[in-house]
Amino acid sequence: MSHIARFRTGITSLSAGLVLPLALSGCMGGEIASTGTPLNPTERQEGAKAHPDLVAEFGGAETGPRADYVANVTRNVAVHSGLSNAPGDFTVTLLNSSVNNAFAIPGGYVYVTRQLVGLMNNEAELAGVMGHEVGHVAARHSARRQAQAQQNALLGVLGQVLSGVLLGDSALGKLGQEVATTVPQMATLRYSRTQELQADELGIQYLRNAGYDPRAMGTVLQSLAAQNALDAQLQGRDASMPEWSSTHPDPASRVQTALGKAGANAGGNTNRDVFLSRINGVMYGDDPKQGVVEGRTFTHPEFRLAFDAPQGFYMVNGTRAVSINGQSGRSQLSTAAYNGNLDSYIRTAFQALVGQGQTLAPTAIEKTTVNGIPAAYGIARVNTNSGQVDVVVYAYEFAGNRAYHFTTITAAGQSNALAPMYKSMRRISASQAAGITPRRVEVVTVRSGDTVAALAARMAFDDAKEARFRVLNGLGANDRVSAGQKVKLVVRTAS
Repeated sequence: MSHIARFRTGITSLSAGLVLPLALSGCMGGEIASTGTPLNPTERQEGAKAHPDLVAEFGGAETGPRADYVANVTRNVAVHSGLSNAPGDFTVTLLNSSVNNAFAIPGGYVYVTRQLVGLMNNEAELAGVMGHEVGHVAARHSARRQAQAQQNALLGVLGQVLSGVLLGDSALGKLGQEVATTVPQMATLRYSRTQELQADELGIQYLRNAGYDPRAMGTVLQSLAAQNALDAQLQGRDASMPEWSSTHPDPASRVQTALGKAGANAGGNTNRDVFLSRINGVMYGDDPKQGVVEGRTFTHPEFRLAFDAPQGFYMVNGTRAVSINGQSGRSQLSTAAYNGNLDSYIRTAFQALVGQGQTLAPTAIEKTTVNGIPAAYGIARVNTNSGQVDVVVYAYEFAGNRAYHFTTITAAGQSNALAPMYKSMRRISASQAAGITPRRVEVVTVRSGDTVAALAARMAFDDAKEARFRVLNGLGANDRVSAGQKVKLVVRTAS
């Protein structure tokens, strides 16, 4: 949430289906391709055009030895795709994002977040994930995915208001698309199960050709499945449903398939110790510059604000906005240009939610004060194909030229479900802001007498320390550690 000038739209809204995320769900088919058609100038131009927006959307690019290492591993695998035999043709970016994600776009552009790299346990897993993404490009899944998305673009989430307007072309559509409780057509924004299995198989093939242990594809999917289940448990949501901001719906269903494709007796390099030494110190979780979620509290040290999500809601932080999710409603915090008039700010925020030629306005705007902050809010009732919903814009003036607002969608008559959150918005002091420090991965060597419980006690969390430690290190419920083994911890750092 470094510059929350608009809602976080997600990678699928950029370049009309150009992005190919590590989505772990499914729908359409096609034959597995052993190699891809070589990169062409048109694809390179498209990739170069989309690249800056993608990097900005995911918090910027990391640089330095760690980023160089990730790029070198990726290029050494990507050359086995048939897209190009020149490693330099692939542009690899390590993104400063706390979301577990990786994706690729045509033109040789491949991306992975620092959070996903931190979840991995060896170099072969990194190579497998990046090979999977390159496999999507090699199999030309993007064109099929874009055509399917275009056929299903009108999801009807906010039907009458957005009549004739593709959801991807309006902010309210994007919010509706993200927060709708049941929108089957959302599957068109992800890859089909068959396409995911194809990309897995190609990734396994590339691993073999590059000399890596092909079983790494299965083990990294296993870690993703475990992380998804733990996140669901900690957030109090159904583990079978993906996070709203996630493009990794169901890795568990593919783990055994990937391990079977690799073969029980497969061999090859994992380069575990090298990998762990290279990722030592990588940031884990939210970057304080983008705001931090701790339980149900969101704090942004740069903007000097904090608020609490209501009981039963969980938050997902992005680089441009933080979303608040629950069964009775969904919301996002954002900002826009402010001229000192909350009334016009709110009306502009409502109108920005719909396309040209359409109108959306609150029935009235009420002024109030929240913890000493001038505030105002408006509500509009909207008819949709699934029934009526209430859209709320609740805004706060933090300075004469700076305001923030929640935009919320709930079922009609249920807008008060988010009222405790609106009332919790507050300023934080300079000392409070300075006290917010990042977490980082620290690689340590297990000493004689160390146990999982003892090591987990050092994790910089207030809850589920052992569960987090086991998931982070790919350990099962009954796995132990042994002296001399390297493991990852998550610790607090001063900067």
